[in-house]
Amino acid sequence: MTAENIEIIEGDITLAPVDAIVNAANQELRGGGGVDGAIQKAAGPELLEACRQIEAVNGVRCPFGEAVITMGYNLPATYVIHTVGPIYQQAEHPEKVLTAAYGNSLDIALSHQCRSVAFPAISCGVYGYPPEEAAKISISVCRREKYRGLKIYFYLFRKELVEIWTKALEDGV
Repeated sequence: MTAENIEIIEGDITLAPVDAIVNAANQELRGGGGVDGAIQKAAGPELLEACRQIEAVNGVRCPFGEAVITMGYNLPATYVIHTVGPIYQQAEHPEKVLTAAYGNSLDIALSHQCRSVAFPAISCGVYGYPPEEAAKISISVCRREKYRGLKIYFYLFRKELVEIWTKALEDGV
């Protein structure tokens, strides 16, 4: 599904031929499962080492809703933008944190002259965010005027998620 500058794809984000992919990371940027584990594996050990070089404050290298950038190493993407979405059941205002995670990721992409960005479904795995709500938030952020010059892809690994994001896109959130 394509609309304006946004495209929904069922596929592997580690293969996305874009300037930057977004990693749904944890606060410590130590790698993990799901999208984070797949990106770390595909990028090679240099990515984890680059993450370790980011200064930690009380063990946190990237707070909830924030984003940081590293090189993409063995990925087709030049950069990896790491963002930490909310843990749905623990966040006081998960919608604000998720909105910030998408917005801060796009802002970093723009500041590094990226023309294309690929997102996963941030926080919809083990962090438990309801996909329907997450899709509406992500699409509404990506439709902001300041991001119109970016080509934005959602690389989603399950058909169910593709259908949910496609509906949010079609509904004109």
